[in-house]
Amino acid sequence: MTILDLDASTLAKKIKMREVSSVEATRAYIDQIRKVNPKLNCVVEDRFSSAVKEAERCDQAILDGSAKGRLFGVPISLKEAFDVAGMKTTGGLLHLKRRRADTDAEVVARLRAEGAIVLGKTNTPTLCFCQETDNKLYGRTNNPWDLNRTVGGSSGGEGALIAVGGAAVGVGSDIGGSIRFPSHFTGVVGFKSGRGQVSQIGHFPYMENPLQARMQGIGAIAKSVQDARLIHEIIAKCRPANVDISVSKIVIPPMHPEYSVDRETEGIVGEVKDFLAEMFEIERKIPPLFNHAALLWQLIMSIDGARSIASLAFPGKRAFPAYEYVKEKLFGSSSLHSYLTWAIMGAKLYAPSPEQVEGIRTELSRGDQLIDEYLKNRLLVVPVYHTKAPFHGEVFRELFSLRKTFLTYLPFIAYANTWGLPSLTVPVAADRAGLPIGIQIIGRCGHEDAIFQLGEIIENQFRGYVRCRNFD
Repeated sequence: MTILDLDASTLAKKIKMREVSSVEATRAYIDQIRKVNPKLNCVVEDRFSSAVKEAERCDQAILDGSAKGRLFGVPISLKEAFDVAGMKTTGGLLHLKRRRADTDAEVVARLRAEGAIVLGKTNTPTLCFCQETDNKLYGRTNNPWDLNRTVGGSSGGEGALIAVGGAAVGVGSDIGGSIRFPSHFTGVVGFKSGRGQVSQIGHFPYMENPLQARMQGIGAIAKSVQDARLIHEIIAKCRPANVDISVSKIVIPPMHPEYSVDRETEGIVGEVKDFLAEMFEIERKIPPLFNHAALLWQLIMSIDGARSIASLAFPGKRAFPAYEYVKEKLFGSSSLHSYLTWAIMGAKLYAPSPEQVEGIRTELSRGDQLIDEYLKNRLLVVPVYHTKAPFHGEVFRELFSLRKTFLTYLPFIAYANTWGLPSLTVPVAADRAGLPIGIQIIGRCGHEDAIFQLGEIIENQFRGYVRCRNFD
């Protein structure tokens, strides 16, 4: 096993024990990034020189006995949306290509306080407003398992980089599957935190609307469940309490024909169910308020008709997304990616009225109480998506169609976002072509310990993280 295969927890121990130097690890990741990035286009900005200097200081601190921190000397990567002092935070917008952060995002500050070394930042869709990682500033990120396929989004660059072992661990954000899509499509572990558990200060764009902010989670894109746990413990406002998982019921809903889960995915979920049935009571029921979650998610994301997103895309001027969309589709001459302008148009179309927004607030308040009680002693195990990584553009067509096909394809993702629940994605299998397939474990806020415990059980029995070696 090489440095590229090691998770952050293991690498941190080896660095502290002087079995591996921080410089050695940092240079190994830099070499890997340089090798894979021309084809993957996952890292959009690096700080390699600074990272090597920081690693040298870490190695000296270990010799001096002054090393402190759970990630001391460990090289990590970050989604481009997180501010890092001196680095760009652009949202993939051409007019922000020179925008640099003065300070670290709160999440980044916490990771650095534990000794982590930032290698670079990874690609996203424009303003993180799509589940396909492509923008006009940096271009498209490709899936390392098959370059013709999507990495998902919006933390797609992170998924691709961790899949090939380009950093010890990464960090992403998720308001509509943005951690879980890339984790599922690229075969890595991903954790979306629950509502309000991790600060979004220093994340771009910042979610001002509280109904949207409650749906966003921030967490690890990782090589192991133990790393997902570690990162959450570092960046969360409160450390999760210990939970006795032995009394938990595992809810694995029957695959509803309306959701079009393919046979391969359904079969793998069935294998997980049969394995867990040896240790836990299994409930084959649809959880409360599951079927309505995707529609609620769409309405919440469409509040104000995406005016806040449009104001960033069209600064200081009136927004004409339809004009920019047509200009891009016909001539490729818009400064905005067609994914963004189409999504803004869709948000305007679905924008709820003020009366509907009040109804949504009431519905969320009642639903939070119901689901919190339901998940007291339950964990939900469901697919991430109805299939493995599709070809580029297919996820966008499925989720942003005027035919409202998101109601068919988004329920498994939307449930955790709409109700602000923590969710862990674990790779469990691969198809004949080697494309990964993951499942997600959803639980109650405050019961992250139970989620991680179950994740480790599944990880140990099934595939878990397997580094993509297509570029070795």
